[in-house]
Amino acid sequence: MPTLDWQGVLTGQPLQWILSGFLTTLWVTLAGAILASLLALLFLLLRLSGRRFGSAVVNGWVSLFRNTPLLVQLLFWYFAAWNWLPQVFRDVVNADHNWSILPGDVWWFTPEFLCSAWGLGVFTSAFLIEEVESGLRSVPAGQREAALAQGFSPWRLFRYILLPQGLANAWQPVVGQYLNLMKLSSLASGIGFAELTCQVRQIESYNAHALEAFTVGTVLYLLTGVVMGLLLVRIGPGAKRKHQAMVTTGSEKHDCRT
Repeated sequence: MPTLDWQGVLTGQPLQWILSGFLTTLWVTLAGAILASLLALLFLLLRLSGRRFGSAVVNGWVSLFRNTPLLVQLLFWYFAAWNWLPQVFRDVVNADHNWSILPGDVWWFTPEFLCSAWGLGVFTSAFLIEEVESGLRSVPAGQREAALAQGFSPWRLFRYILLPQGLANAWQPVVGQYLNLMKLSSLASGIGFAELTCQVRQIESYNAHALEAFTVGTVLYLLTGVVMGLLLVRIGPGAKRKHQAMVTTGSEKHDCRT
């Protein structure tokens, strides 16, 4: 059994690389999750509009990004789509901007960060659309009819009736998609993005401590996933309803005893 040398990973330059990669993973996960949520909301509204063109656009979006590998998409955004952007914009992004440094010395206004966040957000949005729509469909039709009868506009119906209950119904699958986004960020190393997996591989090339480096990386991914899952479940839309149900059940039991 090989002897593990943790000093070659948890000290000096390797430790700095791991911390930098870990923080970069967290930031790109946050950016991708926000983008995916906004895109999913936009396309859900487009699909619920009931127009054929809108439904066709959403179906095409979902079909395209759900049925192609994420790594291929990231390579496309970075090596192909990026070069289609105006040269002026690319020059601005490639310049140094001190205001684009996030806590942890993570530069977000770079081609690698932008393409990674965009690719992860677009890919995840295709899954969120289907998950949330399934939750929306589980809302009883009587509530929709009652809201319309009271004069709710389509937007108010979506905002105050459908979306809160739909998210609560689909929150567990939605959390799963956010966790997948975090784990899939490791594929961004394929375009040279210095996230956790990329930095772990750099340590392997630097001092050949592959086993120790990948062990630390695996533990960090595991802890991040567990903490994210617990946090999202706790603050999710279904948490308050579950808490109220537990309080009501407890009150009923207390009344029965008295």
